[in-house]
Amino acid sequence: MNPRKSVVLLFFCCLLLAARFCCAQTAEEEVTPQVQSLYEQAKAAQQRGDNSTAIQKYRAMVKLAPHLAPAYNNLGMLYFNEGDYPHAVQALEQGLRLNPAMPTASALLGLSYAQMGEDSKAEPLLEAAVRANPNDDTATMALAHTLVNLKRLDDAIPYLRSYLDRHPKDQQAWYLLGKTYLQLSEDALGRINQIDPDSAMAHMVAGEIDESMKNYDGALVEYKKAIDLAPKQPGMHEHMGNVFWVTGKWESAQAEFRAELANNPGNCTVRWKLANAMLEANASPQEALTEVNQAIERCPGLMQAHVDRARALIKLGKPDEALADLLLAEKDSPDEPSIHFLLSSVYKAEGKTAEALQEIRTYGRLQRQASEAVAQQASDAISIKNSAH
Repeated sequence: MNPRKSVVLLFFCCLLLAARFCCAQTAEEEVTPQVQSLYEQAKAAQQRGDNSTAIQKYRAMVKLAPHLAPAYNNLGMLYFNEGDYPHAVQALEQGLRLNPAMPTASALLGLSYAQMGEDSKAEPLLEAAVRANPNDDTATMALAHTLVNLKRLDDAIPYLRSYLDRHPKDQQAWYLLGKTYLQLSEDALGRINQIDPDSAMAHMVAGEIDESMKNYDGALVEYKKAIDLAPKQPGMHEHMGNVFWVTGKWESAQAEFRAELANNPGNCTVRWKLANAMLEANASPQEALTEVNQAIERCPGLMQAHVDRARALIKLGKPDEALADLLLAEKDSPDEPSIHFLLSSVYKAEGKTAEALQEIRTYGRLQRQASEAVAQQASDAISIKNSAH
């Protein structure tokens, strides 16, 4: 290094240290008995919940001791608690100018900026606060909100995940995480359309949107366009088959699911739905059993497939073989009425009258609960509609 530059740098460092020493000395000199008395009064006011008086005392303090950084920190915190964010910012910034090494003041300043909608200023302060204390829930959520507002969605997700690991029942946090993923999804799907609005993928996306809105006719049109453009691409026939399946067009659903399996033989969900469509259409239960066995072999955790294997076995006159699948499915979904109905049939065929009666009672109770829930939703919708008028 240039010796002259070294001398200049050393001189600058000495000035800086001297300035800090001076400020520390000045701050200590400013702590007079009057300032100490004001602090005690402010502290007492805070303890009895009188923030207004506490603020007045701290304001008087900083007039008498303008270099006392902690006083600005406390004043800023009081302003923040009162929701007076502009004054909180003024006080906290002044305190940090006097002493940048006040992490609480930095965090509060970041939170104040966030409350004021000044996300660009809030982000680095909140990020520093969370880095210093990863378990600071308030700073973590404020940082996540700030990053979402700044459209930095990918950056927000790890903070939301970290917070939810500590608070898995916080619905607001789950809502924000869901919205973040939804926005990322919308952005990605929009990019697909920008690249080529007439591609097979673009039509498939349009079909999914129509299907989510229960516009099944529109979805079929879009899926047909996608299939025409890419008939061998996995997923295309599955989407069309699913619309037929949801709307109860079992023969058409079977045709599309078979076409999908020709493109992707390992899709166990499609193989289960093919078997289900066959059972619903009263087609060969033996053929349905063959398909559903393959689905379960590949995906043993697919509980719907276990239920349909039991249905196929019952149709084939083998209720004793169906019991294991139904008990497994009941353990996974004890409130599903159809499972208890099938269990009743199996127990009845085995001559277990008491068990069959218990299962049919459970089936009736769950069916009533489901019907009552639907009726309540309809009633609520009518009430909201009437109140809107």
